[in-house]
Amino acid sequence: MKNTLAVILAGGKGSRLEPLTRDRAKPAVPFGGAYRIVDFTLSNCLNSGIRKILLLTQYKAASLTRHVHRGWQTYFCRELGEFVDVVPPQQRIDEHWYRGTADAVYQNIYTMEKEHAEYTVILAGDHIYKMNYRKMVESHVENRADLTIGVLRVPVDEARHRFGVMEIDADERVIDFAEKPAEPRAIPGDPEYCYASMGIYVFTTRFLFEQLCQDATRPGSTHDFGGDLIPSIIHTHRVFAHPFLDENRKTSAYWRDVGTLDAYYEANMDLVNVDPLLNIYDDQWPLRTFLPNFPPPKFVFAGEQRRGYAMDSIVCLGSIISGGQVRRSILGSNTRVNSYAKIDDSILFEGVNIGRHAKVRRAIIDKGVHLPEGFEVGYDRNVDLQRGFTVTETGVTVIAKTDGLEHFNDDADTSEMAETVSEEVR
Repeated sequence: MKNTLAVILAGGKGSRLEPLTRDRAKPAVPFGGAYRIVDFTLSNCLNSGIRKILLLTQYKAASLTRHVHRGWQTYFCRELGEFVDVVPPQQRIDEHWYRGTADAVYQNIYTMEKEHAEYTVILAGDHIYKMNYRKMVESHVENRADLTIGVLRVPVDEARHRFGVMEIDADERVIDFAEKPAEPRAIPGDPEYCYASMGIYVFTTRFLFEQLCQDATRPGSTHDFGGDLIPSIIHTHRVFAHPFLDENRKTSAYWRDVGTLDAYYEANMDLVNVDPLLNIYDDQWPLRTFLPNFPPPKFVFAGEQRRGYAMDSIVCLGSIISGGQVRRSILGSNTRVNSYAKIDDSILFEGVNIGRHAKVRRAIIDKGVHLPEGFEVGYDRNVDLQRGFTVTETGVTVIAKTDGLEHFNDDADTSEMAETVSEEVR
């Protein structure tokens, strides 16, 4: 793995996740309370022994860059040739932004060349899964492949217009590839499923550079791996598939593209189940992130009428549930649920403040939002829409940082905090 370089594509707009991506890239969107989406790919790299990582950014990258610098630099030693470098568009080759996944890598060939890596792993920074890339690189070497593609078994109906779909022979060699077809070709003998590309590629580096340079000059190319580069080499070079080997150690493989608000909400809500599909408490495949220096979470009990508690929930560092009730929800760090407030089936990002007697149901509330006293969210779709909030097809209300909610009065915050501290002293 010392001869392997990972290139993580983390520059997508994530427009289907708006308003959560209004001012942050999709890989920087919080997930599971303590994590960002990109943490899963970075953790996979670290656990796989890949210690040379380039993270290619483009749109709204400030939050992502800050997160990586604060949370990930301590795991790598530059003096030993280890690094995770955030690389914004250099525009060394031309003045264009990245025009496709292949073009994003092509425009950074100069940076990649300096590492002299024998193999290059191309990854997406916006999927939730656990995978040992070492096994995929070993398979690539054993097959003497030019390219190896990570493959996921997907229902045909889900693959339409969504995944690159391939045909594979008995030796797992790719014999045909179609990018997001309307009628995916099913697996022989298994008509309900097809082989879909995960957007994970292992290239022999010299071969990758040659193909990128050819694609850059090819008329009509969209400069995309799935749309252009891979179909052009299927019948002329050694291209193999590598079936997804899940490190999640559950009965079924776990891989999620949380590209829509509803998919994102459901993936988060899975974590508060008694037996979630995604195991984030796995010591054998640890997930790493930046953990802020906040105190432990606190729950205030002050008599029968004012009891702060959380049931079937995730509550992160620095959070105070001051007499409020939290059920089946995820509270990010430094959140506050004030007295008599109720939170059900919701996701609260860092620094959210829920006022007294407020009620939140089936909602996603962005970082730093303050809900006024008695405010209700998720109880009346029409009212939420009139307020300018986003409401998904399944009825999840999303409140962005810029949705114009009134902020709490500083005196009110100080008063309740003083009340909580006073009770603790008594």
